[in-house]
Amino acid sequence: MTAEVPISPSLHGLKRECLSYSEVLAQSIAVIAPTTTPAANLALIYAVAGNGTWLSFLLGLVGLVFVSININQFARRSASPGSLYTYIATGLGTSAGVLCGLGLILAYLFTGMAVLCGFANFGQVLFAHLGIQTHVLTLFAVGTAIAWYAAHKDVQLSAKALLWLEGISIGLIALLGVLIWSHQGFAIDWHQLTLKDATPGGISMGIVLVVFGFSGFESATSLGDEAQKPLKNIPKAVMRSTVQTGIFFIVMAYIEVLGFNGSSANLAQSEEPLSFLAEQAGVGFLGSFISLGAWLSFFACILAAINPAARVMFLMARHGVFHDALGEAHEENLTPHTAVALCALVTFLVPASMNLFGLKTFESMGYLGTICTYGFLLVYILVSIAAPIYLHRLQQLRFQDVIFSVLGVGFMMLPVVGTIRIPGSTLFPAPEAPANVFPYLFALYLAVGFGWFVVQRFRTPHLVKHMERSIHAIHSNHANSTERN
Repeated sequence: MTAEVPISPSLHGLKRECLSYSEVLAQSIAVIAPTTTPAANLALIYAVAGNGTWLSFLLGLVGLVFVSININQFARRSASPGSLYTYIATGLGTSAGVLCGLGLILAYLFTGMAVLCGFANFGQVLFAHLGIQTHVLTLFAVGTAIAWYAAHKDVQLSAKALLWLEGISIGLIALLGVLIWSHQGFAIDWHQLTLKDATPGGISMGIVLVVFGFSGFESATSLGDEAQKPLKNIPKAVMRSTVQTGIFFIVMAYIEVLGFNGSSANLAQSEEPLSFLAEQAGVGFLGSFISLGAWLSFFACILAAINPAARVMFLMARHGVFHDALGEAHEENLTPHTAVALCALVTFLVPASMNLFGLKTFESMGYLGTICTYGFLLVYILVSIAAPIYLHRLQQLRFQDVIFSVLGVGFMMLPVVGTIRIPGSTLFPAPEAPANVFPYLFALYLAVGFGWFVVQRFRTPHLVKHMERSIHAIHSNHANSTERN
């Protein structure tokens, strides 16, 4: 019998350096869930961007590459479960860090809720083909429960599941994309390339949903304790997941819009565009496999969204912002089990409540996906501002770093402009109800959350000092590791 080697926990009580580079990359890719965008979400983007859909993806990709560069200024120098919360707190102070943490938690949780709706929607369709009738609330409960168990039990189990589920699904969609385009004779769609009938407002609003499509590319930064060689592997995962997924999105957007041109169906109203195009191309069986793959990808994204949300909440609790119980790590599993349980519960309750109020799951997915984007936009803008300030303090600021910061903020302002009214503008009109009130709901959430932090500061005078010492300790712990990793 070989004695079992005990696992050494990290500084925060999580499993230390257990994830390989491929598993770290899988975390970021799974939150992006590249399968779900061409399989379902593309219809939502096309509905607002039209023939400018590919350009919305391209502008989103370019902007997020600049954001990735700014994130990696921190990721190459420090790592923790707090993700961008600790980065922004290091660069802009604890108040900005708390705003970032609140934005991240909402962003990840609402991402999980949106894809839970997709999981239920696709699940009902798939089971209906088998003659099985399922209730949407049952699928909500099953998807959330399995995701909770995997996140609670073992981060390696989560990562391996994400790696396999997304890898197979992406391969199938790429194959179908080639077959669809070949069925069209590899035609050049001049309506798309000339942006026929597309408007700047529609393209900008499309970027809002594109950011949702990309959202989570930075989630590997929440594995700072659990990743092997974190100062090398995490920045690499952040950039690679962004670029590779972006190219995949642009190509598939072009092919799907081309495939629907001249057909009897409307892409903007299609809940299963790839299945329709597979039938058109004479490979309907492949569409069925992809629908199954998309369903599993939705599940993978639920799991992948709970993981980083729980870790940000976990670290903020250990810093005194939230209740101490949320900062506890499981003694055997070495996972943030209390935070995982709360995140899973909230992920289930919100879409379940929306369903009980009569909203269709496809509508709910669009609403929740739009709201989560505001959290990501806030965080991406803040980290782009924080990066040059942080580098200046380290006396390592270069001119190009300032340029990357300005470009990161500038590109992220495009979807911000797309979601608010510009008085008197016909190019950027206000979104239709209820989307026009979503920015105000997000602002209210931030006000309530930050108000709680202010109350905590008054109740605990040394809270800010404790946060600063804890965040400084994280940075110091990795300060001498850059060369080694």
